[in-house]
Amino acid sequence: MPQKPRLLLVVTLAEAGGAQTYAAQLIAGLRDRFELTVSAYGPGPLRDAAAAAGVPFVPLRHVRRPVRPWRDLLGLVELIRLCRRVRPDIVHANSSKAGALAMLAGSVTGVRARVFTAHGWAFRWHAGFSARLYLWLERLTGRLATHVVCVSQSERAAGLEAGTCSDAKTVVIPNAVDTSASVPARGDHDNRVPVIVSVTRLKAPKDAPTLLRGLARLNGTAHHTRIVGDGPERQAVEAELRRLGLEQAVELVGERRDIRTLLAAADVFVLSSRSEGMPVSILEAMAAGLPIVASDVGGVPELVVEGKTGLLTAPADDAALAGALARLLADPDLRRGMGAAGRARVEALFDLPRFHRAHLRLYEEALGAMRLGSSAP
Repeated sequence: MPQKPRLLLVVTLAEAGGAQTYAAQLIAGLRDRFELTVSAYGPGPLRDAAAAAGVPFVPLRHVRRPVRPWRDLLGLVELIRLCRRVRPDIVHANSSKAGALAMLAGSVTGVRARVFTAHGWAFRWHAGFSARLYLWLERLTGRLATHVVCVSQSERAAGLEAGTCSDAKTVVIPNAVDTSASVPARGDHDNRVPVIVSVTRLKAPKDAPTLLRGLARLNGTAHHTRIVGDGPERQAVEAELRRLGLEQAVELVGERRDIRTLLAAADVFVLSSRSEGMPVSILEAMAAGLPIVASDVGGVPELVVEGKTGLLTAPADDAALAGALARLLADPDLRRGMGAAGRARVEALFDLPRFHRAHLRLYEEALGAMRLGSSAP
């Protein structure tokens, strides 16, 4: 029986997030085709997903999100040692920090197939020196990678313009979601106060303050809002919630593992980010049959069809956000129609089998290029 190719998946952090969900979906779909190893810093859902799949998880000590030269050097050494131990045929890194360090480690150790997925270019939502630093790092990552994956057409276009990826080796593979769960009958919710849900991180470039200010503009419109997620800005968000007098209408529920249950109990999904790649949270909400209110940024308009599956607003515009929410809160039929259209769109374009097939094709191409390269004179 031929040996399965060795695939090393690297993510900066194991915490809840889009890159981690993406990697967990790869684990579930590819574990039978590859000898998988997963590596990330800290505890979280990605580590749990690896354990559930019986896939080795190697905890990282030094690869963390902030740029810290000395610690990043230690992280590079850590990944070089990991590549030498695992001897992967493919190293696939996700997120900017892991991308730069893993692509460099893969190059140093002779890993011929090096894949980087840009879940959202970091240089686009930083400013000043940080933006220039991330631009340099992501350009380096793009040059060291043999293949670059963008999760949306808008991210690919931005990367090509900025020189963080090249046309020849960059592909778009949209994020995906499991559509196997049943969709609740939204008519069952019509006789109670409508529930708004947002699944997010309390950290930039997510923008919980704009969401709260938008909710405060609803001027007494009955609703109950659950904000799901956590992050370093939680105390500031709590202070803003109190300042706006929203304690009775808005609930910060923190990190949760029962996202499907929370979506099933809701009527409208909202995401007020200032920057996005292709948010998995919106895909999950569409799969649950929810209409979407979201910022018109990044790959969001590639998911949400304005006026058909949801309503798009300018980022940081709390008045527009309030208007879109008020329109949906007042019209149960509109909510149901948009939710059904969103569910159909996810089933047609963003299902997991399509996602897995696209990555298998990418890996086969990468391995084919590796074999051709090794046999070349």
